[in-house]
Amino acid sequence: MPGRTQKKPADPPNSLADFKVGVDNVIFSVDTAQNRLLVLLVLRHEEPFSGQWSLPGTLVRQGESLEDAADRVLVEKIRAENLYLEQLYTFGGPERDPREAESCYGVRYLSVSYFALVQFAETELIADGVSGIAWYPLQQIPQLAFDHNQILTYGYRRLRNKLEYSPVAFEVLPELFTLSDLYQLYTTVLGENFSDYSNFRSRLLKLGFLLDTGVKVSRGAGRPASLYRFDADAFAPLKDKPLVFI
Repeated sequence: MPGRTQKKPADPPNSLADFKVGVDNVIFSVDTAQNRLLVLLVLRHEEPFSGQWSLPGTLVRQGESLEDAADRVLVEKIRAENLYLEQLYTFGGPERDPREAESCYGVRYLSVSYFALVQFAETELIADGVSGIAWYPLQQIPQLAFDHNQILTYGYRRLRNKLEYSPVAFEVLPELFTLSDLYQLYTTVLGENFSDYSNFRSRLLKLGFLLDTGVKVSRGAGRPASLYRFDADAFAPLKDKPLVFI
């Protein structure tokens, strides 16, 4: 009959779920000049959640791996010289996507999330054909589409943990850097109270995986600062040990 609403067929007991798989990227950027941790957001132009901010994401295409889909989202949104990308978590709770309720066949939407860390100064946003793409300070994130606030919270927790025991910071620093550069990155992500500079400097130099290049650089009116290089081989015995950097 005209105007009659089509009902979703009842699922038989123990029926298998039918899934669509997407990827959502939590892309962090460290703006050390203004001491800000930023997150890349995009404005949705279609339902569901049209007109609302979300994490950059996409549905996985036929023949495409999860990693390739995550990379595709990145290259469509930013250009970055140094970039660290890692799989984060899979979010697949029922009713996380309003389209599930609209499907007559019970399609569920999974999100395999990734997090990326890039240097703000080296990153260019790509806005070709897109209006509504911006860096948001972590403390000013609005209500996001889907369960993206939850994904973001999980990504920030992972980033903080990675900084404590892994050399992820060196993935986005220049090859040569000062200890002040390194400390500024840590304070931007972890907050200024995580450690004072003198203790941070003393601890890292004792661990022996920072090589002094013998080159100094002048910045402003202060004393010239030494340039260091990260030694991955010297760091290997400390890999995955907690609180290396804290």
